Amino acid sequence: MLYPELFKSLESVRWNMRTDIPWDKFDESLLSDEQALTIKMNAITEWAALPATEMFLRDNRDDSDFSAFMSVWFFEEQKHSLVLIEYLRRFRPDLMPTEEELHKVRFDFDPAPPLETLMLHFCGEIRLNHWYRCAAQWHTEPVIQNIYKTIAKDEARHAGAYLKYMRRAVHDKGQVFADQAKQAFAKIGLLMASARRTPQALHPTNLHVNKDMYPDDTVQSKLPEPGWLEHWLDQQIRFDAEWEAKVSQRILHNLSVLLEVPIKTVQDLNRVRKSLMSPPNASGSESALAV
Repeated sequence: MLYPELFKSLESVRWNMRTDIPWDKFDESLLSDEQALTIKMNAITEWAALPATEMFLRDNRDDSDFSAFMSVWFFEEQKHSLVLIEYLRRFRPDLMPTEEELHKVRFDFDPAPPLETLMLHFCGEIRLNHWYRCAAQWHTEPVIQNIYKTIAKDEARHAGAYLKYMRRAVHDKGQVFADQAKQAFAKIGLLMASARRTPQALHPTNLHVNKDMYPDDTVQSKLPEPGWLEHWLDQQIRFDAEWEAKVSQRILHNLSVLLEVPIKTVQDLNRVRKSLMSPPNASGSESALAV
């Protein structure tokens, strides 16, 4: 089981919201209304760990190890929402999200293949780590800078935990399962490493998850300002091509190690994906998944 060791490692670096956030360093003159509103939106977005956890537990009922890890992931993700709300409570109480606004992002996600979902969230944690690091540079108020740097480190650790479950899938569950896992990881990895080619921000909270509610079936669509994410990324924190390249390279590097093949570009990954979909020495055209 991975859960016992993951619990200990994450517990050993867990931060305390009361003592590890420098609340006394707050400088009101360095927080604009524009910046404060983005904090509210991120607080609501982080609250969506609740329906994501419900999805994980439902779709992984046969995996008690991973389901137990969700207890840690859920706690820490909800803590991210809570620390952002606490910041607003202390310094901009007029912008605190209401319980109704928080509850609106709790809706059912359609069942999805667990391996694809695992890879999607691994990539999502990498992306969020970079988003928050970029946001910390954009903000000018020192306390919120510290908060974003702190939760960014959590997101990186969560990516590392997901990666351990991905390694388990590839190495510890038999060849048939390993082949399925490699195909799933390459398929989703190609999508998530190709964000510069898509018009939308590729993160689990910005993807469609309930066909009966389409098109209002993303977490972002449930926010008070549904279009805020792209504006935050493009016009405010300026998450540009240089930042996006860092995300892509982290995804590609980890897949290269995981799949034990050289992967330096999206094109390399696409070739690997196609090879995984085709039986060795197969004749005819290679099969390809739509991504």
